[in-house]
Amino acid sequence: MPRRRYVVLTGLMLCWLLAGMNAGVGQADAKAAVQGAGGEVTVRAGGSAPSSATSLAPALTSRNAAQRLDEAAEALYGYVLEGDVMKARQESEKVAQIFLSTSFEGLTSVEGINAMSDVIIDLKATLAAAQIHPEQWEAAAAKLRLAANSLSHPRQPMWLQYYKLIREDLNDMEQNAAANDLKGWQSTLERLQSRYDNIRPAVIISRPPETVNAFDSWLSYAAGIPASSQPVSRARLLEIVSYGQDAARVMFGKEREEPALTLPLAQQGYGAWGLLAGGFIIAALAYAAFRKYRGENEDWKPV
Repeated sequence: MPRRRYVVLTGLMLCWLLAGMNAGVGQADAKAAVQGAGGEVTVRAGGSAPSSATSLAPALTSRNAAQRLDEAAEALYGYVLEGDVMKARQESEKVAQIFLSTSFEGLTSVEGINAMSDVIIDLKATLAAAQIHPEQWEAAAAKLRLAANSLSHPRQPMWLQYYKLIREDLNDMEQNAAANDLKGWQSTLERLQSRYDNIRPAVIISRPPETVNAFDSWLSYAAGIPASSQPVSRARLLEIVSYGQDAARVMFGKEREEPALTLPLAQQGYGAWGLLAGGFIIAALAYAAFRKYRGENEDWKPV
């Protein structure tokens, strides 16, 4: 009987050893497979493995995300111009996902991030409207296009091309001020305000807050002039336009420009021939005056 128990125990020990050896071989094979795949499999928190290595792709950098956002905004603007509603809405979702996946740290200020967020929200609300308004679609898409471009090209953004239009409006306001034409003043200011609204998010992204606030304050003050209870003098209107011109130059990064009619004239050099001709003219005039004086004295005879 003891011998029988001994045989049974020995058999159980052999089975246990064989099972351990098979488990070790399986673990070695699994480890080799992982190393052969380049070590791309990583265990997630909780012990579950990902389904594929592509799910662990690194996050976009701020610069790359800005470039992708610019490209998506450009594509969306093209779809809006073509009138392709479905593709425009799909591209707007792509724009929102890119924006949410990146912080854009170092590319703009907090105010710039908020401005971009507001542009995307307004665009999605415009595209989701029940009725199609092409003009509103195009305006919202243009704002996004300019804002995204300002984020990806901070040194030379597209909105700088608006300087000529803004300057023309300011020149028209100057003419209205010179003529004391408040109706023309208000009409021109509304056109300037509309153009500025298109680029304002892009300006906030690439300019300091104080620069944007300066131009905003000037626009608000100038808009209240026609409704003023007291008449504003012509000199005061011209002074207000001058403030707006200075604020626009700072915003667009332009130097102060001299008016075309006040450029200093170059000094003219007459040379030796010029001096000789001048001396001849002076001598001729002196001789003529002398002859006239002499003739008058000879004709005069006392009684």
